[in-house]
Amino acid sequence: MAYDEGLAQVLRDDLADQVGIVEKKTFGGIAFMQWGNMLCGVHKDGGMFRVGKDNEAAALTIEGAGPIQFTGRKMGGMIDLSDEGMENDDARGQLVALAKHFISTLPAK
Repeated sequence: MAYDEGLAQVLRDDLADQVGIVEKKTFGGIAFMQWGNMLCGVHKDGGMFRVGKDNEAAALTIEGAGPIQFTGRKMGGMIDLSDEGMENDDARGQLVALAKHFISTLPAK
């Protein structure tokens, strides 16, 4: 397994009260989709959150957060959260909230 199943379960628990959530396997991880749009997920080194470009600066102030650079290039509006950050309920909760806010502005797919 390329990702930490415990971290995936933490996100499942965080999103349990949300409607429209579907899990999708990705390259080496799991993405949580809401109404067809990626919200967040886990990968081998922690978590990822789609906060949008307008929320990116605020997200980067959260302990353990950084830009996602899977291919060596920064992905705008996407935030990486370290394993340690994923275990921090406050840090993870702030990023989930930013991601939910951003996703709420997108049309369902």
